[in-house]
Amino acid sequence: MNLTGKEKISYGIGAFGKDLVYMLVSAFLLIYYNTVLGMDSVYIGFVLMAARIFDAFNDPLMGVIIAKTNTKWGKFRPWILSGTILNAVVLYALFAVPQGMEMGAMKVWLFVVYLLWGITYTVMDIPYWSMIPAITSVGKERENVSAMARSAAGIGSAIPTVLTMVVVPVLGGGSAILNKRIGFGYWALIIAVVFVISEIICVCHVKEKHAEQVQAHDIKSMFKGLLANDQAVAVVVSIILINTSIYLTSNLVYYYFAYDVGDGAGAYSIFSGFGGGCQILAMMLFPLFRKKFDKIKLFHVSTLLGITGYITILCFAFTGITRITETNKFGWMLCFIPGMLIFMGSGLLNVLITVFLSDSIDYGEYKTGRRDESVICSMQTFVVKLASGVSALLAGVAIKVVGLNVTGGATVADQSFAALTGLRISMTILPTIGLICAMFYFKKKYKLDDETLQEIAGK
Repeated sequence: MNLTGKEKISYGIGAFGKDLVYMLVSAFLLIYYNTVLGMDSVYIGFVLMAARIFDAFNDPLMGVIIAKTNTKWGKFRPWILSGTILNAVVLYALFAVPQGMEMGAMKVWLFVVYLLWGITYTVMDIPYWSMIPAITSVGKERENVSAMARSAAGIGSAIPTVLTMVVVPVLGGGSAILNKRIGFGYWALIIAVVFVISEIICVCHVKEKHAEQVQAHDIKSMFKGLLANDQAVAVVVSIILINTSIYLTSNLVYYYFAYDVGDGAGAYSIFSGFGGGCQILAMMLFPLFRKKFDKIKLFHVSTLLGITGYITILCFAFTGITRITETNKFGWMLCFIPGMLIFMGSGLLNVLITVFLSDSIDYGEYKTGRRDESVICSMQTFVVKLASGVSALLAGVAIKVVGLNVTGGATVADQSFAALTGLRISMTILPTIGLICAMFYFKKKYKLDDETLQEIAGK
């Protein structure tokens, strides 16, 4: 059951469009509602966290619905297409809050529309990744398609990260708050259209090769199956710790460049582009790293890269050598050094977590006699979004507590030393603590080294 080149590319295009949307929301929703619309950052954080609590029920339920779907178009493609169209509409509404709306109404708007965005994204995201067993055979082809899709998703994530704060003022006609508000709406519309086109290409050219015989699950049995797999639990907890740490930095790094470094658009975009390139490069070089380290050791090395990067950028910030001034216009480029470490560590961890999760599925089948891919897929989607919600809440609280001035036109000169100190610590020390906890927890709980997996495969 070999995929043609056209099918592989089409599936990758689907991953590209999917993560194009996800990164716009996860990285810029807080910035849009806080710095552009003036909404309280703590309230935004609580909304994002509340939506993730809802996902604890919504995501597994979607897994059950997909498992019971049987149409002439297959099990997954109808949900990918319908979820994409609905999510694209909601995405535009999320970044196009009507002019003249009162703050109270805006808060209701954010709560309702973001909840709908999470629901509709789940509708298309879970079937997208769950479709891999239905289009590939076990072995090298499946691994290659998975790696290709992750790389395409990385490119999709990089585009809004790099371009958003540059493109938004252009689309809005200027850098004033009102212009940015208009620009965000147009930018979200463009991304929504690209998203729909990407998923149409995917569902039209990638067809399920066979009907996967999936054991029916209810919510209770799904969670019971997950908890019985101690290695899957170890990976899931590690995902939460790692992604919460990394997402916290991504939520705060724009504030760092805007209110500490002194350039919230140009320098931030260049830094993000460089970092995204490092992340993609690390994923591409993963096979070379594997020749030097076993998977578990590489996990620790990757985590240490991130920790080293956080400590380095904190030292740079407190020395002031990255602050843009008349006599120091390019010192901010020193951020590339810790940025390379953080993004490369993150890229390697993304691949490793995917591998560990797959290994835990084989382990679960060996231990319990059940192969619960649907459990793992739905829980992976949930915990990634949970980490996004927790990090957004932490970022929102941090901005409020440290007293950062984010009102229209605020600059570095408007920030107190205490506020900048709090921002730096929130962006570096808290993620460092999270990565350290992940490293020690994983070392204690995860036992599936290469020898153990070979023993399981032979039985």
